[in-house]
Amino acid sequence: MSKKNSPEALARAKSIKKRKHARDKVLQALYQWQMSGEDLDWIRDFYLQEQGVSSGDEAYFLELLYKIPSSVTELDARYKKHITQLEEHVDPIETNILRIATYEFAHHLEIPYKVVINEAINLAKTYGADESHKFINGVLDPLSREMREVETLAAASS
Repeated sequence: MSKKNSPEALARAKSIKKRKHARDKVLQALYQWQMSGEDLDWIRDFYLQEQGVSSGDEAYFLELLYKIPSSVTELDARYKKHITQLEEHVDPIETNILRIATYEFAHHLEIPYKVVINEAINLAKTYGADESHKFINGVLDPLSREMREVETLAAASS
């Protein structure tokens, strides 16, 4: 059996797919929360019952759904340092993508910084405006060097 088809590799691939699904759904849920001011518990129930969150990493979805809104001020302060112009024109989708990535940089060191950036870019390509993925990359690249300094330096020197 090749390493690609080993039970461990297949389990890891399934876990990655579930986490991607959780990020996708939490972006939608955070957007709904930001735009409607709806109660997080109601949003949680809606996404668990109606939006197929249970087919993804439900625990990860719930962590992001509750932890990000409770730390918006800190998360926004971290990434906004790297927005060079028109800060007030960042749309809610981009805002929430940046919040998810900033949260992952800070609290999920097991996720490589390049994966965090790539996942954010993919969300921007799916949900954002035409060029928002470039904006997201432009903010997250310097933010990763700040928040994951040792990891980014190690990657640069290899």
